[in-house]
Amino acid sequence: MDALSAMKTIGLLGGMSWHSTLAYYRHINETTARRLGGLHSARLLLYSVDFADIERMQRSDDWDGAGRALAQAAQALERAGADLLLIGTNMMHRVADAVQRAVRIPLLHVADATAARIWQAGLTRVGLLGTRYTMEHDFLKSRLAAHGLQVMVPSEEDRKTVHRIIFEELCQGVFLDESRRRMMDVVERLAGQGAEGVIWGCTEIALLLRPKDSPLPVFDTTLNHAESAVAAALGEELRI
Repeated sequence: MDALSAMKTIGLLGGMSWHSTLAYYRHINETTARRLGGLHSARLLLYSVDFADIERMQRSDDWDGAGRALAQAAQALERAGADLLLIGTNMMHRVADAVQRAVRIPLLHVADATAARIWQAGLTRVGLLGTRYTMEHDFLKSRLAAHGLQVMVPSEEDRKTVHRIIFEELCQGVFLDESRRRMMDVVERLAGQGAEGVIWGCTEIALLLRPKDSPLPVFDTTLNHAESAVAAALGEELRI
């Protein structure tokens, strides 16, 4: 049996936004090709939701409804043959527990994958960029803290700026040089407050910024999550 024949099937909950899902699909397949060589690509099932429905629930604070929607999608992936599951967005990990309870297959959490990379880099104090849900709520920060990391978030004004850029521009495929400069200014301020690295806690951020632009080491949660999914699909355990 060759490596791909033994590879498990990854189930990806996507569509939040579809730009984010494209990045997940690319990273998962690029990692698989790099790991296995030749013409190999990942065994992957995708369930893409309508982000307008999910965003409406986020805005109205209906996280129970959002959790039910993703749980139903996760069950569909399980029935289709997925062996493990990814939520292809940081902010919807707020409902990760509800999704995991709905299925028997394991859900790989984005914070675990990212914490592993941060520890490998020898850092413990990191800034976090993402939507306001990710920066202000505890679902990601507390999971990172449970791995012994100290997580810093930008000021209230900077959080508003980052959130606006993500939803009004990046999620709609708009990438502006001025917004790139504004985001880098936020990273500079986090560095000035003692951050040793910065987490790009929203997939769309990596569509605007490049690691070489950052004054701090970058931890791209999408890339970290995708690489950990391929490793798990190949039977490897995540080590933190």
